[in-house]
Amino acid sequence: MLKRTLFFTTSCHLSVHLSQLLIRRKDQDDRKVPLEDIAVLVLENPSITLTVACLQRLFEQNVVVVVCNAKHMPEALLLPSSANNVHSEVLRLQIQSSLPMTKQLWRQTVQAKIGNQAELLERLNRKGSPRVRQLVREVKSDDSDNREGVAARIYWQELFDDPTFIREREGNATNSLLNYGYAILRAATARALVSSGLLCAIGIHHRNRYNPYCLADDIMEPYRPFVDQIVHEIVLKDDEAPQITPEIKMKLMEVLTCDTFINGERSPLLVALSTTTASLVRCLRGERDSKILYPCLQ
Repeated sequence: MLKRTLFFTTSCHLSVHLSQLLIRRKDQDDRKVPLEDIAVLVLENPSITLTVACLQRLFEQNVVVVVCNAKHMPEALLLPSSANNVHSEVLRLQIQSSLPMTKQLWRQTVQAKIGNQAELLERLNRKGSPRVRQLVREVKSDDSDNREGVAARIYWQELFDDPTFIREREGNATNSLLNYGYAILRAATARALVSSGLLCAIGIHHRNRYNPYCLADDIMEPYRPFVDQIVHEIVLKDDEAPQITPEIKMKLMEVLTCDTFINGERSPLLVALSTTTASLVRCLRGERDSKILYPCLQ
């Protein structure tokens, strides 16, 4: 069953009643949503209140809670501490994973990311797409030659048909849209990792003592072009610099339900993430012929 993303922009009180999320607002009828239907909860308004019991039940259902800051951008990510009954076993596998294995996993990840970037450029008939496609075949173990960075320099300028565009955390309106979409994607990726018993802090490539989501940042890389595609559509329809309105945010959240093709099957992105994280566990276990599975943008 495809789970839902709930987005709260106005003041309300959240609690639980009979295994359902009870949403109470002034001057409005109460609403209820079954807890088992929810995947991500985004809280944007600072006046939203919720009970501890509500949080406990949400985490029991492996729901990720995203808390936004005063600028309405995702600021904090709340995850269940253990959503898998073999968490300690998988954690041991993560800690004991060999360097050659993690280098090969990163190679597969970068290849999948560049491949999806090339696919998106081909859809848009961009002249740089053949060069980006060629880079997929040039990725070495651990991407030692930084083919990811070479692809990025071509990709971003070609994607928005703007030779001056620079991808950065603090930048123009387009960068803000990308940042918001990536934050939602990161939350969903972390949720899938926890569901598979993995610890988000132990990455296969990203290593930062201040980042508790290194593995999520690794695994989401090939999924980023799905966000890029939506942002491109938004920018294309808006003659002026697009603002992050509630309607735009809802559009960006649709990335979690967009179709992907993974392991020969069509799956919503939220389901594909679970397929990816489950395949990562098989790789860590050393199962024969196992490789990390990522979706194709087709």
